Amino acid sequence: MGEPTEIQTPGRDDAARARTGGSVQDQGLSSTRAVDGTGGSTALTGAGPLRRRITAQRLRPARPRLWFELALIGVSYWLYSLVRNAVPEQAVIAQHHANWVWHLEQHLGIAVERSINQGVNSVTWLIVGMNYYYATLHFIITIAVLVWLYRSHPGRYAASRTVLFITTGFALVGFYFFPLAPPRLAGYGFVDTVLVHHTWGSLASGAGASVSNQFAAMPSMHIGWSTWCGLTVFFLAERTWVRALGLLYPAATLMVIVSTANHYWMDAVGGLVCLGVGFLATRLVYHRWAYQFPQIPAAWQAAAQLPEQRLTAVGATRRD
Repeated sequence: MGEPTEIQTPGRDDAARARTGGSVQDQGLSSTRAVDGTGGSTALTGAGPLRRRITAQRLRPARPRLWFELALIGVSYWLYSLVRNAVPEQAVIAQHHANWVWHLEQHLGIAVERSINQGVNSVTWLIVGMNYYYATLHFIITIAVLVWLYRSHPGRYAASRTVLFITTGFALVGFYFFPLAPPRLAGYGFVDTVLVHHTWGSLASGAGASVSNQFAAMPSMHIGWSTWCGLTVFFLAERTWVRALGLLYPAATLMVIVSTANHYWMDAVGGLVCLGVGFLATRLVYHRWAYQFPQIPAAWQAAAQLPEQRLTAVGATRRD
């Protein structure tokens, strides 16, 4: 996505360790105050080893070990799916909430989802493609962006990933306290495009519906995750066309979730609110916006004598 496929070359840490007589991580801990400009804080020097390590990791996060990250993502997604699908499916309350959302949108003059759903459904090849888009790209693109971050932006990976985790965790609150029947189940003339066109892969309709909570529609994590992916690519990729694709991805996802009758506009707003909470909470934890960290962790720069990296690609010279 406009970045080198790997920042750290094999053996660089070993060479740095030989030159400095210590580990790269130890050198990074000792240089954290200088890089961050805190000027020898007594809080860091007076704290215990564990506290110093946690503080250094918060101020200058390093890329986690691959095995730890894979385990964390796997366990987190398993817990997310377990909690999401364990929420009681309250059909009456979910239908009541759907009525409220639909009438609110009508009052606001934005209740055009039915027209879009019926119009796109009449173009078979387009709606079938959207069904597969909805069922697959939600996971494929998110994983691809995480891998790209891990390999090409190790200094930004931990904070950016934390945004995604907090966003998803906050969404579970919405699933629990605001069960919502999606348009395809709410009536009002919406078409369930998965059932009509017999497409596979979606847990929203068909056989998959029996193992998935059908009323976990508010907020839309298709929008939350796709917007996180889009912003990450936009701020960090170098090539202009890649950054443009980053912005188009959540816009296309919004059209897909509406056309397939899986979400209302208001669900998308809920997804953006959750993402905003994720960014703000991460800002409080790391004292910096996720994309403002150097591309390479401070510990690697200090130990391997690497040049200071740019903060983001925005405004920088790009390869087109």
